[in-house]
Amino acid sequence: MLKEIPNGILLDVLASPGASVSKVRGIHAGALKVAVRSAPEKGKANAELEAVLAEFFNVSKKQVSVVSGETSRNKKVQVLWISRVMVESAIQKLEE
Repeated sequence: MLKEIPNGILLDVLASPGASVSKVRGIHAGALKVAVRSAPEKGKANAELEAVLAEFFNVSKKQVSVVSGETSRNKKVQVLWISRVMVESAIQKLEE
């Protein structure tokens, strides 16, 4: 689900566009499930996904980017300048 890379973390993300509320929903099939309100048109859902994850991890939007799976629900997302411990802590709070 997550892999340490130089300067940050690479996450497996399952995106759910067209949701009623944008939020991180939890873990599904080994990926972080994220719902976004935007439709998957012209990169709008990916931009919203990046914003939702930036807020969730309390980092700048510039630190979050979709690096693969731009047109797929299954994505790889890079979060720069964050530690594995910080990511795991944020995810653990979801499960409480």
